[in-house]
Amino acid sequence: MNILSLLTRTIRSMREFFAPTYRPERHYMRGPGPACARRSSFQ
Repeated sequence: MNILSLLTRTIRSMREFFAPTYRPERHYMRGPGPACARRSSFQ
């Protein structure tokens, strides 16, 4: 492994640690959760 690729990997991992890229699939809600189901069943 040469020094340039090692340096590139190190910089890339540090950037991801301090300023992570946004990934919408991690924050996407896929519908109402169990709390919503409990609320609607009591009414």
